[in-house]
Amino acid sequence: MEAKQPLADKIRPNSFEGFTGQEHLSARITALTKATRLPSLLLFGPPGCGKSTLALLLAKNTGQNWLRVSAPEAGLTQLRKSLKGVEVLVLDELHRFSKAQQDFFLPILESGEITLIATTTENPSFSVTRQLLSRLHTLKLKPLPSTSLQTLAQKGAEACGVELDETVYEMVAGIAHGDARTMLNLVEYIAQLPPEAREPDQLKAALPDVIARHDKNGDSHYELASAMIKSIRGSDVDAALYYLASLLEGGEDPRFVCRRLILSASEDVGLADPNALPLAVSCQQAVEFVGMPEGFIPLAETVTYLALAPKSNSTYAAYLAAAKEIRAHGRKPVPLHLRNPSTKLQKEWGYGKGYLYPHNYPEGYVPQQYLPDDLAGRRFYQQREQGVEPRLTAWLARARKSFR
Repeated sequence: MEAKQPLADKIRPNSFEGFTGQEHLSARITALTKATRLPSLLLFGPPGCGKSTLALLLAKNTGQNWLRVSAPEAGLTQLRKSLKGVEVLVLDELHRFSKAQQDFFLPILESGEITLIATTTENPSFSVTRQLLSRLHTLKLKPLPSTSLQTLAQKGAEACGVELDETVYEMVAGIAHGDARTMLNLVEYIAQLPPEAREPDQLKAALPDVIARHDKNGDSHYELASAMIKSIRGSDVDAALYYLASLLEGGEDPRFVCRRLILSASEDVGLADPNALPLAVSCQQAVEFVGMPEGFIPLAETVTYLALAPKSNSTYAAYLAAAKEIRAHGRKPVPLHLRNPSTKLQKEWGYGKGYLYPHNYPEGYVPQQYLPDDLAGRRFYQQREQGVEPRLTAWLARARKSFR
């Protein structure tokens, strides 16, 4: 059983003194250890940064009965039975519970029946319900710095009964990208090699092929996507393509990328180039048809087009302005002349009376009131002088002028 125990678990510290990294949280962690009652917590950070280790240390520090479970393995029926007599629950991978399952914790946290220490690699703003998040104190953990990783690598090597060159510790710390678990797996792999193969020059050829880690279910998923869209919005083609490559080379679902590009085509390019939206939709269809890895070709074309296209968010801004008006003052009644007189009674009430049919007039336009009476003359759409948008609205300006 001991031989099968992962190295990361084998050298997991049993006290706060042995906890490595997260110096930015030192004061908060100290305060939590001295608190009369530990509040429910959410530990958020990338893989291998020490979330579970910190959760276990805090649970043990309470001196209460505690239980550790993993969300992917814990059904609510079994969890209910397991919680009898438990005062502190350490729950790994909270984001793997559905929003409905997360609601299970609301009443027991509200009553103080249990203290929850949950961990997640996903941004809580997207993966945890607002109701549950409001009942948790969130601690954001960071990827471990190289110095902390090298210290852990030395401890791991000692636990494996080997001594490695300092250059090797620096090498595995660099490869791990802040992930202690990944690094300790490498140390364990190296420890099993013949002594002559553990030399730095030999290891470069012997180590498994390690690619840059991109946690598509974690926070980098949103950060890289956000950076790509903001680069498109800012018309920086090179940056947009770089973040696209970062997403795809890291194993991101191309359908997620397509969704973001479709939204960008409408929000950021908009009426400045109405061809942007059908191009983005065509990109999604092309990616579905050809699959990956060749799907990067239409994706790269679309990202480049959107970045180079003129930009206008006029329709996006117009909708937000209209929605703000409705939220602030409620929905106003539709003018009677715009209502369809579906019944005789409605016709007697004046439904449809005085409506002017635009197609009966030159250029298909006739001035009449369309907004509710309280909003007559109100403007939500503000034209941008970008791309083809001025041309799209030019005919309307001419038509309005002819009625003056």
